[in-house]
Amino acid sequence: MAAPLDARAVAALLHTREAGDGPLLLCLHGIGSSSASFAPQLAAFADRMRVVAWDAPGYAASPDLAAAPGMDGYADLAAALITARGHDEAVVLGMSFGGVIAARLAQRHPGLVRALVLGDSTRGSGQSPEQAAAMRDRAAELAEQGAEAFAAVRARRLLRADAPEREAADAAAAMASAIRLPGYGHAADAMAATNLDGTLASIKAPALVLYGEADRVTGARESEAIAARIPGAVLRSVPAAGHLANQENPDAFNAAVAAFLDTL
Repeated sequence: MAAPLDARAVAALLHTREAGDGPLLLCLHGIGSSSASFAPQLAAFADRMRVVAWDAPGYAASPDLAAAPGMDGYADLAAALITARGHDEAVVLGMSFGGVIAARLAQRHPGLVRALVLGDSTRGSGQSPEQAAAMRDRAAELAEQGAEAFAAVRARRLLRADAPEREAADAAAAMASAIRLPGYGHAADAMAATNLDGTLASIKAPALVLYGEADRVTGARESEAIAARIPGAVLRSVPAAGHLANQENPDAFNAAVAAFLDTL
């Protein structure tokens, strides 16, 4: 049996990108991404908050873990990172997989979450056996194809359908530089084992749910379901954006986040 995760020790080793000062905005990236994906948010919010974006364990510049942490483990690592930065609470912005971590963080450590921003997120891939199996299969595909070929196939679908080829190539390059095994497989396992559908009502933090109008991965339906289940959640769409809404249309995405922050 693997040793229990020492969240505080692991959090101290995670690579982050940081900017600004003040209340903490913690940014958690998607399953095929890294802290680099939050460059627009680091730039936009550094004048009002301390923005910290992590590379999840096993991604980009963060070290690998010996064993899969599971969704609870990722949430505990995020909690440890908040306290490691000397804060007793944070606004947590999670994109896709990062949104699932953020929601689980709000459930496991409610006192640490001032508010949630869930971008192009999901209730987890454990909503059906088929979804779970497809998610778990991704690790084998990555192992077989390699990061560059794997990313070349997947990155295009993350963007709005009419995104230019240069943007698709940049997204593929960013994904290839961020993902590797075993970290990607650990994340896929956590997603496959997670279905938050029946538990989201337990979240008490104010929540903003955002989705790209042209998101072909999780789409409006999944964000609508999340917003309907979190008490008081606000639902907003981001025009001219797909699954990577915070990168594809950062001006609109950041404006929605800023307006939400002003209500806290």
